[in-house]
Amino acid sequence: MNNEEMEVTENKSWEEALETELWTPPIVDIYETETDYFITANMPGVIKENVRVKVEKANLIIMGRVNYDEIQNRKFLLKESRTANFYRSFKLSESVNEKNVDATFEDGQLMVKLPKYHKSKPRSIEIKFL
Repeated sequence: MNNEEMEVTENKSWEEALETELWTPPIVDIYETETDYFITANMPGVIKENVRVKVEKANLIIMGRVNYDEIQNRKFLLKESRTANFYRSFKLSESVNEKNVDATFEDGQLMVKLPKYHKSKPRSIEIKFL
């Protein structure tokens, strides 16, 4: 994934948009199991083409765009929703296996699975006498 693939608006990279456009962070929950960390992000109104997840320099980055202006043929009596970009970054623990991070997106919720490295359990080593 490079900056050219992640254009927010015409001729504008995500980094440039961070400085010039409206941003709103998604609401996230983070929890862990014995083998994994999980991050869930609620993103109502976001379509799969408008969300990106990447791991870069020991950071997990979630970014994208919610575009309520794409809703056509409606006569709004009240419209509080707005088009906005979103961005969240999380510093990853050394215990995260960055090569096996997985993400799914369903019904406006992003689920990122961050597997932990398997820790070696203490064990006794048998000594063989020769």
